[in-house]
Formats: sequence, structure tokens, C-alpha cells
Amino acid sequence: MVLFGALMNGLGILVGTFFGLFFTKIPERIKETIMYGIGLTVLLIGFQMAFGSERIVIVLLSLITGALIGELFRLEDKLNAIGNWIETKFNQKNKGESTIAQGFVTASLIFVIGAMAVIGGLDSGLRNDHEILLTKAMIDGFVALVLTTTLGFGVVFSIIPVVLYEGLIAVFATQIENWVPEQFLNLFIEDMTATGGLLIVAIGLNLLKITNIRVANLLPSILMVGFLLAIYMQF
Repeated sequence: MVLFGALMNGLGILVGTFFGLFFTKIPERIKETIMYGIGLTVLLIGFQMAFGSERIVIVLLSLITGALIGELFRLEDKLNAIGNWIETKFNQKNKGESTIAQGFVTASLIFVIGAMAVIGGLDSGLRNDHEILLTKAMIDGFVALVLTTTLGFGVVFSIIPVVLYEGLIAVFATQIENWVPEQFLNLFIEDMTATGGLLIVAIGLNLLKITNIRVANLLPSILMVGFLLAIYMQF
């Protein structure tokens, strides 16, 4: 089943959120320190990924063009609007929860951006090998647990974009070998990993309250990597 890995990743987030709900009542002071710990860890992951490419020009141009597209379509506003809609619907029954939108947006960005989602989806589609996504499911489950202790129940709604994103990659990958050269695919993964790593660094900085970067408006950068890399390889 080509979607098995993506579905298990969603299940991992669900389980992590469930257990995280038992720790949401911890003192705010502890929550704040935990969030800083998460932010520092996210920074480390981002920097490790960002050093994965030697084609800095591709990464830079991808971020610039991706930012222009993201700002033009106001992707951050649209993602926040979805989160706020979920929060409004949910708060009709649960008046005490006020961080659903933040939990949804933050968790979605952390779980979707990154090499494991792409490479895992490709492996599921190309080789019916779900090991990477199963590993990611365990990692995301733990991260979801920790995020839920500070951001609340909204983290669970990140399952929707995660499963859709990884599932579409897996389905797409079943045909990718027919029209994408292996060399291009390998270089794309390297540059996409580096670009995604910088976006994860931005998430970490936001969690640490150092910056307020509109990370969602930079998401098109990941797609622009493929377009710019195709031009680069022509020369």
C-alpha cells in the first residue's frame, strides 16, 4: 500500500498529541522553558540540513523567488486563516482552548518541511519501502507530544497537511522514474534539503521569539528548487 507510510506518520502525530494532552496543565514557566528547548532543537535540525548542498546560488534564488510568490499569494495569511477557522469551530465546544491556530500552523510547518517527508514519500512510491516515514512517525510523535504540552490540542490538526503532502509525493513517485532522470532527482533532494533546512531554522528562531519570519510565505522556495535546478543543469 503506497500510502501506508504517510498514514502511519499521521497516526504517530495523533498518538503523540494524545499523550501530550496529559501534560498541558504544567506551569507556564515550565512550558516556556520547554518551548525554548524545542526552538533550540529545531535550530540544530535546520542547520544540519542547510549544510547539505554546495549549490548556494540555487538555494538563495529559490528563497528569493519563493518569497516573492509566497508574499504575492499571502500563504501565511491563508494558513493562519485555516487555523483560526479550526479554532473558531472547536472553541464553540471548548471555550478554554486559545492556541489551536498556533499549534496547527507551527506543527504543520515543522512536520511538512524537511527532507524526511520528501525522501520518505519517494521511497514509499518508488520502492514501496516505508521505513523512512515510519521512523519519521516516531520522531513526529515525540515532537507532537512536546508541542502539545505548550501549544495545546491544535497540534493534532497538522495530521491533515502531513498525510496529504506525503501521500501526494508517494503517489507522484510511482510515475516519477518515467520522466525524471536519477541525477536530477538526487541533486533536487540535496538542494531541497538545504532550502528546507533554512526554513526550519526560521521556525526555530520564531519559536525562540527572536524573529517573526513569515515561514509559510517561503514555502514556494521548495518548489522553485526544482525549476531553478533544471535551468542550472542546462549549463
